[in-house]
Amino acid sequence: MNNEIEIADALYESFHRLKKEVHKVIIGQDEVVNLVLMSIFCKGHSLLVGVPGLAKTLLINTISQALHLDFKRIQFTPDLMPSDITGSETLNANREFKFIHGPVFANIVLADEINRTPPKTQSALLEAMQEYAVTVGGQLYALPQPFFVLATQNPIEQEGTYPLPEAQLDRFMFNIKLDYPSFSEEVDIVKNTTAGIKVDIEHILNAGQIKQFQDIVRRVPVADNVVEYAVKLVHKTRPNSGLAPQQSKDFLEWGAGPRAAQYLILGAKCHALLHHKYSPDIEDVQAIAKPILRHRIVRNFRAEADGISEDIIIQGLL
Repeated sequence: MNNEIEIADALYESFHRLKKEVHKVIIGQDEVVNLVLMSIFCKGHSLLVGVPGLAKTLLINTISQALHLDFKRIQFTPDLMPSDITGSETLNANREFKFIHGPVFANIVLADEINRTPPKTQSALLEAMQEYAVTVGGQLYALPQPFFVLATQNPIEQEGTYPLPEAQLDRFMFNIKLDYPSFSEEVDIVKNTTAGIKVDIEHILNAGQIKQFQDIVRRVPVADNVVEYAVKLVHKTRPNSGLAPQQSKDFLEWGAGPRAAQYLILGAKCHALLHHKYSPDIEDVQAIAKPILRHRIVRNFRAEADGISEDIIIQGLL
């Protein structure tokens, strides 16, 4: 038991050291950094939604350096093929087929502008996200561990984009919204990025330590009332559920599935550890509810016409 507490304390300390390193490069975006690191410790994937120029790619690259993990970037385009992600078999000099690994074989994969590629190519990433392996030519290839997909999406531009399938959206633990920096933060960003200053990022963790932290997060005990609260919250998002309030019936077409409740508890466990608590309470579930639920509920026409966002609906349910 003492050993588990020591690992939990090490996670708390490492998290704050990681944030300090990341903020050498990334100014502001504190909540975004918190959620990306939480998804990594929970062995989840994250979707970052924000307009261009908000340092989404730089943030992910900086985190991979601080974690000392192998990092690959895939720029999604309409002509991208599944084999461009997974890799393909080629004929070598001995006339034997040899598998050439694609960019998905990395610890952190940045799927840049993921909604710019057709569903056929998006599905190649879906298997990797769920099974932590890819199938090529009938052969299963395991991906390196730990493995995370951090995808970015531009919410404004709709031309030449393909909506992500609901099944793929459900695989993302968090839907993280990036907003514009404040005036003072933007002044600091402009100063830092136009002065030619090179920042060295210290390696805080390695793959073995991350896997150990992922294990300790899952072993955190949770009270029954906290689990029941999370499941009840998910049921409230379903318009046809007996627990659904009038707000859900009025504004929602579809609610969240069971994976939402799983991630609510997993996220609450991690949130508790990162705030130096050894067991989560209802406040921990509430703290991470919006990024977990906002991409799992589908608004109806009335909600869209009235300008009722997913976050407003979730806040009402909380």
